[in-house]
Amino acid sequence: MMELTKEWQGWLTDNTARGCSAESMIEAMVKAGFECIYAQALVQVYQRGGTSAAAVAAPVQAVAGSYVHDAWPMPVGNRLDGGDRLVSVSMRCDKPQVLVLDGVLSDEECDEVIERSRSKLRRSTTVNPKTGGEDVIEDRTSEGTFFGLCEDAFITRLDARISALMNWPVENGEGLQILRYGVGGEYTPHFDYFPPNDPGSATHLARSGQRVATMVLYLNDVPEGGATIFPDAGLSVIPRKGSAVYFRYFNRQGQIDPLTLHGGAPVTAGEKWIMTKWMRERPHR
Repeated sequence: MMELTKEWQGWLTDNTARGCSAESMIEAMVKAGFECIYAQALVQVYQRGGTSAAAVAAPVQAVAGSYVHDAWPMPVGNRLDGGDRLVSVSMRCDKPQVLVLDGVLSDEECDEVIERSRSKLRRSTTVNPKTGGEDVIEDRTSEGTFFGLCEDAFITRLDARISALMNWPVENGEGLQILRYGVGGEYTPHFDYFPPNDPGSATHLARSGQRVATMVLYLNDVPEGGATIFPDAGLSVIPRKGSAVYFRYFNRQGQIDPLTLHGGAPVTAGEKWIMTKWMRERPHR
């Protein structure tokens, strides 16, 4: 893969300012030796105003072939160290790599997250596969909000604990997302990683790399329904207040695991509150 030198940064800046089309710029870069997906990402970032070297770091290229379930990123025993508490592992699956953890959050922490979120809830969105923008879709019937990474002392404590449990740098994490599902609320099966072949993924991959793993934390007990399901793996995780499910879908070869197809089953009684952490390859900006 060609390096993004100062000369190429200047070329991108100049041609963007001249109003050259994305297609012509990508074609010229590919002819010069850039990989197509990298050229696409670079052009999209520059045309949207991004010019820093960090913003256009090269995405890891996925390796073709069957996904290799390599070593876990953390030592997986009966307990995991979250820094300020030990957390019990109640279930482990190796293919796909899934852990169910108990006692990740206290009841008081769950209640505080919910109360902080109630007044900020908005209809949830998903990433548009063509543009990379945010869309409201029928398949995701929830309300949500975000907290900025380490935005205050309370959120910093949660971000640090989750990072320790996932054994991934705090700065590589996206901000915590909070979701509420009412009766009938669901999220049909989907992937958390950015599909490499979707045009809308290019900007996300260029900024911080691929998502590597997810942790979904349950903020309340759901009377009926609302399980996190992995249909291709035959797994179903029942929400329990303070517990969490972790799953990893990006290995050291740059492959992504299709077995991590997952969804939120419909809530049939009460409501479901969850908090989600996504980790990226590189620091998230």
